[in-house]
Amino acid sequence: MKKFTMTIAAMALFGTSALALAADTKVGILMDITGPIANFIPPLQNATNLAVKHVNEQGGLLDGQAIAVFGDTTGSSQGAVDAAGKLINVENVPIIMGALMSGTTIAAAEAASIPAGVVQISPTATSPAMTGVKDNDLLYRIVPSDNYQGAVLAKMVLDEGIKKVAVTYVNNDYGVGIGQTFIDAYKAAGGEVVAEVKHEEKKDSYRSELATLSKAGGEALVVVAYAGDSGGKIVKQAIEGGLFTRFIGTDGLRDEALIKDVGAEALATSFFSSPTSPADNPNQKTLHDLYNAEFKEGADKAFVDQTYDATFLTLLAIEKAGSADRAKMAAALREVASAPGEKVGPGEWAKAKALIKEGKDIDYDGAGGAYDFDAAGDVTGFIGKFVVDGDKYKQTAVIQ
Repeated sequence: MKKFTMTIAAMALFGTSALALAADTKVGILMDITGPIANFIPPLQNATNLAVKHVNEQGGLLDGQAIAVFGDTTGSSQGAVDAAGKLINVENVPIIMGALMSGTTIAAAEAASIPAGVVQISPTATSPAMTGVKDNDLLYRIVPSDNYQGAVLAKMVLDEGIKKVAVTYVNNDYGVGIGQTFIDAYKAAGGEVVAEVKHEEKKDSYRSELATLSKAGGEALVVVAYAGDSGGKIVKQAIEGGLFTRFIGTDGLRDEALIKDVGAEALATSFFSSPTSPADNPNQKTLHDLYNAEFKEGADKAFVDQTYDATFLTLLAIEKAGSADRAKMAAALREVASAPGEKVGPGEWAKAKALIKEGKDIDYDGAGGAYDFDAAGDVTGFIGKFVVDGDKYKQTAVIQ
């Protein structure tokens, strides 16, 4: 990894106070670096680092440089509260990009960022529970709610001709949100859920749950969980027991660690849904070219687009606000993300900075699409259908 990225990593570990100059501006980056989605994280850290690099190479942030300060939620609610609290109270960041998991995002928001008046914008949290959080216009996300993904997944399953499924979902904000939405939409459209099991995280064995699900029959098993925790174990134990041969999952299961663990052949008839970018989006190609030029590979990994975009938007909000005043971040974020305004895309920091200096409106359209926030800080978006192709996932369809 290049020297710039190593510098940011050092700042994350050892603190930035002694390294940052008076004119530099810190931005909080809250990620689930350890825990059930750890396998997703390295490409997403690179995406954040790349956004910061583009800013610093093209005029900097305000009157100095942008300094990314990473906080690790450890994939737990308490870890999220602690890490967000440190970013807010020790590092004094004006805005936070993250977290990634729904549970850690909501926990950090409710216990740390909202009470402190700090805007938080997640690139990946999808739980419907986020919509109803009393956030004083401080909590945002740039992926569609699972109320949307669950309905789209139900359509995908029925379009495959699958009329009966068993369903298991993890007992957390993410799993309950999308699991129940899928079940309701699937039934409403004529599908039959032959068995439904809500399971707990961090168990060694899910064979009793699988026995219940398998006994009920069903043409496939729908698994809403993280591959690095219960989701991966459930798929592996189902295959080992000869209980299911076809699996349907959401973005938490679209993890290459799952392919490595059970083999591509075992997933040949399976498919997965995940927030994605609009088809033929030129801004996605722009980012992927920039990303792969910097890191040689990885631009196609899950949520790279959204993580870069969310980081870039946090930096644009600070520049638009003209200071690190926390009270100005929400209005500034809405202004740079939404029409009207001159279009700005990935890597175009110099253009954005010049337009802002001239007092002109900008409208950031990213690699993941356009982000027009509604009153709750939510966006509409696109859901992709993914299948296993060798040791990776290949997108085969996009639904708006």
